Amino acid sequence: MKVRILMFAAVAFCIGITIAATAQQARSGVPDRLMVTIDTRQSAAPVSKYEYGQFIEHIGSTMYSSLWAEMLDDRKFYFPITSKEPASESRQQAGPFGMRIRKWYPVGPDEVVVMDKEKPFVGEQSPRIELDAATPHGIRQSGLALVDGKKYTGRIYLRGTPGSKVQVSLIWGRGEGDRQTISIPALTNQYKKFPLAFTAKTVASDATLEITGTGSGDFHIGTLSLMTADNIDGFRPDTTALLRQIKMGFWRYGGNYTSGLVWYHIVGDIDRRPPDWDYAWNAMQTNDLGLDEFMTLCKLINVEPYISVNAGFGDSHSAAEEVEYMNGSVNTPLGAQRAKNGHPEPYHVKFWNIGNEPWGSWQLGHTDLKYYVLKHNEFAKAMRAVDPSIVLVASGMMLQNDNVPANLRAKYVGSLDGLDGSDYDWTGGFLKSCWGNFDIISEHWYAQGGHHWDIEKGKSLGPDAPSDDAYVKVNQTLLEAARYPADTVRLKAEEWMGYQKRFPEMVEKKIPLSIDEYAYFNFTPGSGGPFGGMTLKQALSYGMILNEMLRYTDFLTMAAQTTGVSLIDFNRTASTMNALGLLYKMYGDHFIGAIPVALSGNSPQPAPKYPAGSPDQPQTPSGSPTYPLDMVAALSADHRYLIISIVNATESEQKSDLGVTGAQLAGPSTLWQLTGSSVGAVNHVGQMPQVEVKKIPIGGVPGTITVAPISVNIYQFPIAQIAQ
Repeated sequence: MKVRILMFAAVAFCIGITIAATAQQARSGVPDRLMVTIDTRQSAAPVSKYEYGQFIEHIGSTMYSSLWAEMLDDRKFYFPITSKEPASESRQQAGPFGMRIRKWYPVGPDEVVVMDKEKPFVGEQSPRIELDAATPHGIRQSGLALVDGKKYTGRIYLRGTPGSKVQVSLIWGRGEGDRQTISIPALTNQYKKFPLAFTAKTVASDATLEITGTGSGDFHIGTLSLMTADNIDGFRPDTTALLRQIKMGFWRYGGNYTSGLVWYHIVGDIDRRPPDWDYAWNAMQTNDLGLDEFMTLCKLINVEPYISVNAGFGDSHSAAEEVEYMNGSVNTPLGAQRAKNGHPEPYHVKFWNIGNEPWGSWQLGHTDLKYYVLKHNEFAKAMRAVDPSIVLVASGMMLQNDNVPANLRAKYVGSLDGLDGSDYDWTGGFLKSCWGNFDIISEHWYAQGGHHWDIEKGKSLGPDAPSDDAYVKVNQTLLEAARYPADTVRLKAEEWMGYQKRFPEMVEKKIPLSIDEYAYFNFTPGSGGPFGGMTLKQALSYGMILNEMLRYTDFLTMAAQTTGVSLIDFNRTASTMNALGLLYKMYGDHFIGAIPVALSGNSPQPAPKYPAGSPDQPQTPSGSPTYPLDMVAALSADHRYLIISIVNATESEQKSDLGVTGAQLAGPSTLWQLTGSSVGAVNHVGQMPQVEVKKIPIGGVPGTITVAPISVNIYQFPIAQIAQ
């Protein structure tokens, strides 16, 4: 019989479990000996490979410097080329989170570089360089990182006055020998592509690429590119090799920028794709890493693609054509275009998301729910008419207190029943108005430690105050901080089960939930913000997140962590796997396809500190009844092993005896242990790793397990016999 792990109750012991809680962890109600039962006779739905998916979006270094090997910024010359910095009120050459885009600067006076709009090579303008017979004029970009002895290749498109002499130089120092120069053959008045090839002679962090010419008249630069010669179809070989080691199931391509994306601009000749201004993120998009490139990436890292279409400013016709481009045969108009672009075989993309967070006012084309459900239905019908086999994901948002609009806060915060089925209940809107036009409903969540959403404060917020103003700072122990994001997973599960009660056909039709964006930001000073510096402390938190998701495999079938590149630490020339990447690799290696089984104990999680109902406090605390540890158990897909994950987010060693009902264990066994010297341990490129996974052999069936402090542990015990 398969039932939710949440409802499991153990029946008996084979081998008693005891866990001795130390004095530092003692609290009222904690037994001296923790009694735990694993019952292999009670199981849940197998763990889908899609549980460990990742989300990716065109935000600064989350794609372009981490995955895509292009070394030059603004290679299609969207911005003006001047020695002056842009005025504060103009569009800044910066992306989200303050990520700076390197500028092109004139070589010579500013007036020798003219942004020509008459016949641009790509986009709205191309630089025209006015020549002088004796003095080189042109443009340069600095800040390039080079590796000694490494080869770099690229291309440049040029046209110009016959007789002009143009050179392209890679410069890594001030001496005459600190550069390599390529002389370009004679130019004509038509653009021509010229190859570039350099070999660096030293290590450099601030090298310069310079394009200059002499003569009479002028020359035009269409676009140019420079990558390491070992790139794989435009991607970095080092970062993609690391990511391929992690079994992630799928990568979702979407995000805020989707709401303004013109997908026709991200296919075809990569040098002719026009750069666009991304109004969602207020940043320039080169459109280099488009649909075909994303499919190449998915192949390189061995994941399935999941694509979000533009349901903001976009329309159903363009969405249907996007499906046809990706999945249509060569006998269809868009399939033929894909083949012309070098990809004759259909991609057969399975998962398609209609919109991204359409409920958010930050999305371009935002509308009320009553109108959006009409749009969703129109999109679904148009897309399925092209390919009936696709799986459609609706962009939901479950009703909770921090989503209550300002004018209704005083009345409804803390008592949401009156908003069920209203325009603020997006998930309920899909369930009410879109049956048959979706297969899965998505949810997004982001959590940050060190604060709590206060319901009373939320009620009293003024009409102009954002909902986030209801967060108040709180002091959290290490264990409380690690548990915090898992409580959000538990809250989403409770909300989903509430919808199942309101709409019983959800259970009958087996409508699953996809948390296809989530992240826990618990910043460490100097960590580099939300997408960098993943510490052991964050790995402990994510271990609890993944354990909690394994408790709902009957309906939580997909999840995508934000972002895929947060699993690695990288700079411009090298990379290494960080603590989060090691954690996801551990879980992917051991739990995909595994069958969760019942685990119970006599030490429940502590009662909530705060009233239930806030967006970070579920009715029932997350976690297993094995406080202070968090444990989850599963049978391997072939029933040959019992797999147990134990997260110890305390700084004390724990002692544990193992007991199982329904199976007889045998030895030898194995432990994979992720830990470090401190919760701030972090893996950085060029440094000895501070967080590692150790594979530790265990002889026979242990009577006592020693659980190391600040560690995530996965035990694998061979099964000699299992009850049928």
